[in-house]
This record gives sequence, C-alpha cells and structure tokens, in this order.
Amino acid sequence: MISGDTILLALMLITSVNMARYLTALRSLIFIMREAHPLLYQQVDGRGFFTTHGNMSKQVRLYHYLKSKEYHHHHDPVFTDKCDRVRELFVLCVALTGVTLLAGFML
Repeated sequence: MISGDTILLALMLITSVNMARYLTALRSLIFIMREAHPLLYQQVDGRGFFTTHGNMSKQVRLYHYLKSKEYHHHHDPVFTDKCDRVRELFVLCVALTGVTLLAGFML
C-alpha cells in the first residue's frame, strides 16, 4: 500500500516541476514580447518583471491580458502560441498547487 507521505511527496515534486516549466515559459514570453508587442512589454515592466523591485500592479496587468485572451487579436503566431502555453501552464500550476495543499491538509 502506498503511504500518504509518498503521495504527498510525489504531488510536491510534480507541482515543483510544473512551476519551473511555467516560470521558464513566462520568461520566454517576456523575451518574445519585447519584439512582438513593445507597448505591452513596457506596460508589464518587462525588464524588471523578475526582479525584487518589480511593480506588482504591472505584473497583474499581464495576468489580466492572458486571462481575457486579448492576445488572440495579435498578428504574430509565435507570440499568441506562447501566450496560450503560458496561460495553460498557469492554470495547471494553480490546480496542482490546490490539489497538493488539499492533500497536505487531508493526510
């Protein structure tokens, strides 16, 4: 029989791997955004996005941009595909974090 600790450890490992995938995709999106959508790059503080002095309200702007799927009107297919990927990985990461926390409190 599989113990609860093993299940929790496996969930934490899967969640951390998916979090790394999400952050890597987000970093590459911001890199692509510099050329494909310079105005949005400035609005989300692309240069300072991953720094400690990053402006949270500007980072939330990117969240709302991806949540409302405003990128579907963009002309660059690479940019729209990367936005789709980041959005899907964000949803997956949030769901896995919720399941892991729920399992942690139940076990």
